[in-house]
Amino acid sequence: MDIAVIGSNMVDLITYTNTMPKAGETLEAEDFALGCGGKGANQAVAAAKLGADVMMVSKVGEDLFAENTVKNLQQYGVDTRFVSVAPGTSSGVAPIFVDDQSQNRILIIKGANAQLSPADIDAAAEDLRRCKLLVLQLEIPLPTVYYAIDFARQHGISLILNPAPAVAELDIDYACQCDFFMPNETELEILTGLPVSSEEEVLRAGQMLLGRGLKNLIITLGSRGSVWMRDDAVHRVSPTPVNAVDTSGAGDAFIGCFAHFLVQHGDVAQAMQSASAYAACSVTGRGTQRSYPDADTFHRFLND
Repeated sequence: MDIAVIGSNMVDLITYTNTMPKAGETLEAEDFALGCGGKGANQAVAAAKLGADVMMVSKVGEDLFAENTVKNLQQYGVDTRFVSVAPGTSSGVAPIFVDDQSQNRILIIKGANAQLSPADIDAAAEDLRRCKLLVLQLEIPLPTVYYAIDFARQHGISLILNPAPAVAELDIDYACQCDFFMPNETELEILTGLPVSSEEEVLRAGQMLLGRGLKNLIITLGSRGSVWMRDDAVHRVSPTPVNAVDTSGAGDAFIGCFAHFLVQHGDVAQAMQSASAYAACSVTGRGTQRSYPDADTFHRFLND
């Protein structure tokens, strides 16, 4: 097994609107779509679509969405043997609002994701030990994230931690045990309390985290590209220019693609370059997982 994603799945309820409503205002929206998402599932699907061998440890609710969520993962080639049902709980849901500038606002209801526990990691331990890379996010309980980090360190498995959604109470000492810490600029601001409106400010905030002991810090900056910081070295990756339609899930596309190529060849800078292009390709279509290109589509995108 190449990659294990221990994390969330969500049902995306996506509304496309020209104008976001003000408080107390009712507006007619342009369109609506129902899709499968969640940061963990998105990252797993992105890697699997590119050809990675991916398993997922996750929870679904006891509701109408559960079976569809599992089938969706399976159709993209994700191993779902350790996606289990949390009795008496709803599946995770994410209402997403996308405006006419392709910017999104997202609410999440964790639902069953809040029930993912260390026991679920133990249940998958035999398979997890054979993985080359574990990928984690923060849409599941922090104790479960910490348990997964301890598990990976105990068994010599490489780790990516995507601190999303960012929580100020994240234990940076645990983050420092991960091989790659991958926030976006908003998450970086929350975690450090420092402004990130310019590249100079981003680098200053990044240096603050590196000073706490992080090994590799990769910051995704949307239309400004991404930056890899370690010790005193900074590597910048320029964005791939496209006409964006929907930016939902672009950061997850980046991480899933990065994980795939990191496992494939180990070249961090090249994996970032591929991930930047993959995320750019993803925003040219609507939705999250459905907009992620497979390997052939991505190859054509790169050639074009």
